[in-house]
Amino acid sequence: MKLDTVRIFDTTLRDGEQSPGASMNTGEKLEIARQLVRLGVDVIEAGFPISSPGDFESVRRIGAEVGDAVIVCALSRAVPADIERAAEALSTAARPRIHTGIGVSRSHLEDKLRISEETALERAVAAVKLARTFVEDVEFYAEDAGRAEPAFLYRMIEAAIGAGATVVNIPDTTGYTYPEEFGSLIAGLADSVKGIETVTIAVHCHNDLGMATANALAGVRAGARQVECTINGIGERAGNTSLEEVVMALRQRGQLLGADTRVNTKEITRTSRMVSKITGIPVQPNKAIVGANAFAHSSGIHQDGVLKERSTYEIIDPADVGVGGSSIVLSARSGRHALKHRLGELGLTPTDAEFDQVYQQFLALADKKKEVFDEDLEALVSDSERTAEEVYHLEQVHVSCGDPGIPTATVELVGADGEHLIDASHGDGPVDAVCNAINRIVGVPIEVIDFSVQSVTKGLDALGEVAFRVRSEDGRVFTGRGAHPDIIVSSAKAYLNALNRLISSVKPSVTEEL
Repeated sequence: MKLDTVRIFDTTLRDGEQSPGASMNTGEKLEIARQLVRLGVDVIEAGFPISSPGDFESVRRIGAEVGDAVIVCALSRAVPADIERAAEALSTAARPRIHTGIGVSRSHLEDKLRISEETALERAVAAVKLARTFVEDVEFYAEDAGRAEPAFLYRMIEAAIGAGATVVNIPDTTGYTYPEEFGSLIAGLADSVKGIETVTIAVHCHNDLGMATANALAGVRAGARQVECTINGIGERAGNTSLEEVVMALRQRGQLLGADTRVNTKEITRTSRMVSKITGIPVQPNKAIVGANAFAHSSGIHQDGVLKERSTYEIIDPADVGVGGSSIVLSARSGRHALKHRLGELGLTPTDAEFDQVYQQFLALADKKKEVFDEDLEALVSDSERTAEEVYHLEQVHVSCGDPGIPTATVELVGADGEHLIDASHGDGPVDAVCNAINRIVGVPIEVIDFSVQSVTKGLDALGEVAFRVRSEDGRVFTGRGAHPDIIVSSAKAYLNALNRLISSVKPSVTEEL
């Protein structure tokens, strides 16, 4: 049986970035975009150019870098200025696509846009026609289609096709629908929309009721041939359709739906880890496909079965999604060549200056551990890259604590002008004391909304990775990360990283969600 190809439209860099605290700078977006090309996605939605100068620059640079390997897409509302800005950002792309649209549900028309159905139709047609003057490939989204009246939705889609849309996107923006009704909505397009056979039907589902993947697959069964998704399912509220779940469901059971994708599944785990580290959003251990426990077996019965025949308890070969360690064991006796070779195998390419720093950190860590694992190396390289963009650099930190005793910290920072700044403070615990000391030096008011510590690998000698999420006075959320064998030092690095990102930030002016 010949299987149809379902295009994978990755919106990690746009919708995924709308997760609170997941904001990425242009360099981080470029890093993920390169990995998405290796993963083999068909479309990268690189950003929302009108929203901020940073998003505009990210779309422009990604378009210039990826060439014709993938379609590069930019989001816009049905507003001329949005569309013109998107077209300008896409001028560097070999295969540009403008993604424009408007709300179609009664809630969006009456409560959000406060316009009539006829006005919405007029705006949609005008937006698609304007976009087509800039690019040949125009995708139209009907926002909140999952709660729309089907008759009006079909009128809207027919009008968009008549205006020149090449892809029509049917989003379940609020994660409201059940698979059966969402599938019926997609199937209804064939019976109700003139010209639907000339365009690609896309589905964009949210996970508010935990059914984003099921709804997306129901859409594929009903005829959709593009699925919009994010790595690790990140996104607004409860997140988006998870790329890895859709891809592996089609790879394993595609015969049932008559479809598969072109994704290189062996890159899935690496991509998942990269996105998690850059955004600071951890992957839950029992997450399908990419969670730490996805291929772990603790039950004796399970272990016995898997040792005799893997397929007794695993329907996916871990190697098919890139899970598995290297045969090279890195230790304190490993030289620079061995380290550089392993970094290359992991797709990590630090500059010579960054490599020298990573190598020194590697030696210090290897002296404390019997073995340095791939996850340790990824954390060391990430920490080195973060250090390269600092406004304030952590020179040293000293903590005194115990019971009885008052936790006290002394911190030395180096400013952008090279000035050494030293101060001390106390707190409820050593991490609180360190943060208070840094606050006294930097003087930027923030609120800590989340603090997490996790070991990068197993064992008491593991590298500790800390993530802080902080909120500025104007309500923006920033994530800071730090890694070090000493979790107090990791905490200081992570907290300072969040402050550095806040100080260097450009506030977005517009937000949009499908």
